[in-house]
Amino acid sequence: MVGPGVAHTGRVAKTRAQIARKHATGSTSATGAAPGPARSTETRRNNGSLVLIAAAVASLFLFWYFHLLTLGQMTQLAGGLTMPDMMIGGYDVDYVGRLRKAMDDDARGQLSYLHKTAGTLFPLIFAFAWLLLVQLNAGRRWLRWALWSPVILFVIVDLWENIAVDAVLAQASPDAGSVALASTLTVLRWVLLALSLVAGAASVFLPRHLRGVADQRGDQGGNRGEERVG
Repeated sequence: MVGPGVAHTGRVAKTRAQIARKHATGSTSATGAAPGPARSTETRRNNGSLVLIAAAVASLFLFWYFHLLTLGQMTQLAGGLTMPDMMIGGYDVDYVGRLRKAMDDDARGQLSYLHKTAGTLFPLIFAFAWLLLVQLNAGRRWLRWALWSPVILFVIVDLWENIAVDAVLAQASPDAGSVALASTLTVLRWVLLALSLVAGAASVFLPRHLRGVADQRGDQGGNRGEERVG
């Protein structure tokens, strides 16, 4: 027969064991819930990286299609003369006049159509890819805007250049002012494209402390250390 003292001791031990299990379960739940926001951020970053890869591939294809393929083929319709879009150093009134005489109405219409299709899609998709690249890799707001600036300007100048080139080729006798504007936009377009590439590279290769991006490995190590201390 078990005495009252032994029964009381058994109940106390059982109560303590239940409390210990309860606290252990609560600690496990809290520990498991802690990484939730980190996992969510990592998931969003991974999704953004997938979109970035798709946009970068599309912009690379459009660059090849517009600049290297179609504008290259347009030289066959212009007596071997290079299209204004590809003249990085610019051009003058005399060159535009010779180009206009070498191209008939159908050739000029085809160039205008290219400007409205691939010539419009390329800067837009390229800008989307590069803005997303900077967004994913630069944590400081001022740095993001500094790296975004050449990309945004490139889109504006590129679309404006398409209109300017079509306008000077449509004139019976191109005036010096219109040609100078189109030539300046062409040069600026290539300069801003190069600066945009540099900005994208800077967003990836600048030191993490300059970009304002936390070291995930260090954060994870700190979290594990806190868990062990706790």
